[in-house]
Amino acid sequence: MINVKKQMAYWINSAETDLETAELLIQNNKYLPGLFFCHLVIEKAIKYQVVKMTHSIPPKSHNLIYLMELSNLNISDDYERFLGVLMKYQLSGRYPDYNPYIPDKNVVDGYLEKTREILKWLKSQ
Repeated sequence: MINVKKQMAYWINSAETDLETAELLIQNNKYLPGLFFCHLVIEKAIKYQVVKMTHSIPPKSHNLIYLMELSNLNISDDYERFLGVLMKYQLSGRYPDYNPYIPDKNVVDGYLEKTREILKWLKSQ
């Protein structure tokens, strides 16, 4: 039996720390690593929900859509599309030959804001 409260605290606290890292990276024009951390924020917040709903350790997966399905939460189409966008940026931190398109500052700032919004929503569920 896992300590559900401890697991939940780990995932959500880690997501909040990663949000701070994403903000710093993006503020310093490090868009690709910043977007990688935006993905981590959402991944960890979803894993928080998976633990909350299932009372078990979430799988070692980085697929946001799959993890969201495990959480049993109803996600809006807009949020689901954004999860798909973030998925391409998690690969860049793991595979050196993967070079996704890096959007301009305005788009990246919008992605950061959407990350904050989804984190807030996931915490409120």
